[in-house]
Amino acid sequence: MKVLIADDHAVVRRGVREILEEAPLGLFVDETASAGETLKAVRDKAYDIVLLDISFPDGSGLDVLRQIRAQCPYTRVLLLSMYPEEQYAQRALRLGASGYLTKDSAPNELVNAIQKVAVGGKYITQALAERLADEISMQVEKAPHETLSDREFQVLTRLGAGKSIHAIAAELSLSPKTVSTYRSRLLEKLKLKTPADIIHYVIENRLGD
Repeated sequence: MKVLIADDHAVVRRGVREILEEAPLGLFVDETASAGETLKAVRDKAYDIVLLDISFPDGSGLDVLRQIRAQCPYTRVLLLSMYPEEQYAQRALRLGASGYLTKDSAPNELVNAIQKVAVGGKYITQALAERLADEISMQVEKAPHETLSDREFQVLTRLGAGKSIHAIAAELSLSPKTVSTYRSRLLEKLKLKTPADIIHYVIENRLGD
C-alpha cells in the first residue's frame, strides 16, 4: 500500500513517517512539502492514501483535497491537521475526505485510521461522531461560516488572510468583479459591516490557513 505524507513541515513528515514505518502495515511511504508537489505526485503515482495537511504556503489543503477527489477518485485522503476538528472536519468530509485527525493524536490512532481508511471506511473521532449525532437530534444552530458554500468559504479564508481582491481572483481563477460580489455576499451572510470585520471574524473563529 502506497501512502503519501503531504505536509510543509519537515519535522511533522519525519515523525509521521517513523510512526508508519514502525507499524506492521507494509507501507511504501513518500513525502511532499507543498500543494503543487502533492498534486503532481498524486497524478504521477497511484497512491492508495494521502495524509494531507490543511495549510500549505502555496495553497489550501481543502483545495488540494477537492482536486484529488476530482482527478484521482480512488485515492483516499485522510486530513492530518493542527486545526481542531470542529473547525474543518465536517467541511473536509463533505469534500470527500475519508477522515480527519489532529496532529496531537496518539500514534496508534493514526495507524488505526489508516487501517480503516485502507479498506474503504471513514475515520472520525468519537467526539466528532457525538457532535454530529447531537446536531442531527437537537438541530443545533450552525455557526454562520458553516452555512457557506465551498467557494464562499475559499474567498472568506483568503480575505481573512489579508489578500487583495485581485490576488484572490488570480488564485481562484475568478474575475475581480466576481470576488467583490462574493465579499459583499459574505458581509451580508456573516452580518458584518466592513472588510476588516471579515479578518477579525476569521481570526476569532480560527479559520485561517
